[in-house]
Amino acid sequence: MDVELSGHEPVLVSRVTEYLAPAAGQIVLDGTVGLGGHAAAIAPRLAPGGLYVGLDVDGAMLDGARRRLAGMSDPVIHLEQWNYAEFPALLERLGIGQVDAMLLDLGVNSAQLAKAERGFSFDVDGPLDMRFDQRQKTTAADLVNSLSERELSDLFYDFGQETLSRKIAKRICELRRESRLTTTRLLALAAEGVYGGMEKHAVRVHAATRIFQALRIAVNCELDNLRAFLERALPFLRPGGRLVVISFHSLEDGIVKHFLLERKKAGEVEILTKSPVGPDEEERRGNRRSRSAKLRAARRVA
Repeated sequence: MDVELSGHEPVLVSRVTEYLAPAAGQIVLDGTVGLGGHAAAIAPRLAPGGLYVGLDVDGAMLDGARRRLAGMSDPVIHLEQWNYAEFPALLERLGIGQVDAMLLDLGVNSAQLAKAERGFSFDVDGPLDMRFDQRQKTTAADLVNSLSERELSDLFYDFGQETLSRKIAKRICELRRESRLTTTRLLALAAEGVYGGMEKHAVRVHAATRIFQALRIAVNCELDNLRAFLERALPFLRPGGRLVVISFHSLEDGIVKHFLLERKKAGEVEILTKSPVGPDEEERRGNRRSRSAKLRAARRVA
């Protein structure tokens, strides 16, 4: 599946570059290379003699990154379909003991949202999929149609922070008794039906936003992968090396924040961002996706 590169705008590019501080000859590990937007800005600073290792579980995004970075010969660009949580195995295979910088951009790519067949968005009707890695078996439809009402409610509350999780889970279970819920529109309608009688309340986001987030997180084990990556990261980061993570909701940001604070107390890192760094007003106006972005950065000291 080809993806369009022209409309892709990576978030916080200048701040990512500032905090990663890439230099000639260094090795950078990008765990979520996506369409290569950050890579295109960072990799040239590694020349001569550097190496940019870009990972992504989404094969379509990786194909886009290959096209974007195809003309770059120095530094060496190594792109691979790989779960960033399992990066140690890849570095071992490549004969790399430590890297100089690590980057994670945890957001969903606009190209993923735009493709109806990927099932990430309720703005376009498509199969209820939500898999980043199309090689895995479990889809959002599998969860929606197999989990109990209690399990769905807990999932929506824990991963989506949805206050009406019980009512939405109940509504889904009522609808699936009639027929299996298999499309994004059917799931969105279930949430809309619950919120439909609440016009008096100021609903700031679409009724389905939080349950789509929750399902996407569950399908792709996003929080578990983030925790695993952070727990494994520091031994593979050279002393003085930089770690930058961009998150897009409080669950991710909380995990990153607590990890950095714990490692700071242990004397292992210096936190470079006293509070999360967000986009400036110009970027917020020009790139709607950037509005919820939060960047945290640290430097390994021991």
